[in-house]
Amino acid sequence: MMKLNKAFATVALAGSVAAMSAPAMARDTISIVGSSTVYPFATVVAERFGTKTDFATPKLESTGSGGGLKLFCQGIGTQHPDITNASRRMKPSEFDLCQGNGVTDITEFRIGSDGIVIASSKKADNLDITLEQLFLALGKEVPNPENEKELIPNPYKTWSEIDSDLPNVAIRVMGPPPTSGTRDSFNELALQGGCEDLPAVADMSEDDMEAVCQSIREDGAFIEAGENDNLIVQKLIDDSGMYGVFGYSFLEENADRLQAATLNGKVPTAEAIAADDYPVARSLFFYVKKAHIGVIPGMEEYVEEFVSPAAMGPNGYLKSVGLIVPPRDALMDLQDKAANMPNLQKKELM
Repeated sequence: MMKLNKAFATVALAGSVAAMSAPAMARDTISIVGSSTVYPFATVVAERFGTKTDFATPKLESTGSGGGLKLFCQGIGTQHPDITNASRRMKPSEFDLCQGNGVTDITEFRIGSDGIVIASSKKADNLDITLEQLFLALGKEVPNPENEKELIPNPYKTWSEIDSDLPNVAIRVMGPPPTSGTRDSFNELALQGGCEDLPAVADMSEDDMEAVCQSIREDGAFIEAGENDNLIVQKLIDDSGMYGVFGYSFLEENADRLQAATLNGKVPTAEAIAADDYPVARSLFFYVKKAHIGVIPGMEEYVEEFVSPAAMGPNGYLKSVGLIVPPRDALMDLQDKAANMPNLQKKELM
């Protein structure tokens, strides 16, 4: 009886999707959008999935976490994505957007960890800095060197102006745009992490502090790149005076050519990130639109492949391409989620 009820539910969902998206029903390929950080991992899973099953290889687009969630939450129907990847957790406001557009049933998967690194060419002067120094280099408004309780537009042009032990080179950092989950995490974990204890913001409200601490200077010292982190990697290789912000996996892929800054005395390693012993570590996610299951072929099977021991186990193929995989108990929880697809609740995001 339970299987029969599930079958009726699937038919009902399919009918609902068909009614809402009749012009766009000719799709038998899973559509995935979202984070540039998760993109390389999801691409490997998609390629394996397409090779080992009879389903089409999913189509992936690197739109950034915020851009992907916006597309995902636009509605039900095959003109909308089925899955979105994110290098940060869904925001309550994004959950509300989904709910308002009829995307009411969503399952969340936390697939592992990643760290955000400050990297440069191995030909460059490597950085050994604190998060406070990083904020002083990139914050839009920073404490006045003559009065630590007063904020002024960022006056620093070189790293050595912040601390004489830092390189005497211009502050030039290339990083992701505001639509990127990497940017969100960098602002929160790195910049606010280096700003929130400063006397100049100590008496501010939480909202005002966040506005100051997470605002990046706009005078050319920080250069926004696109959603493709490989472009930042290539720029660093070509320009030894540039520093870049991106996910740890891209550093690992280019370890023969790039080096990572030490932050608060910690070097980014897989072990340090997994143990939360690196100050700019974050979790990675993907979100599944349950209304499309049973309508778009292969969605359940793709999710099962992503959270399988072959992919995410201690010797899985995702670990071999740089994902810091979850421990055994967390992986078992993910597999249980894949089997049951529980609905994400807003209170989980608060």
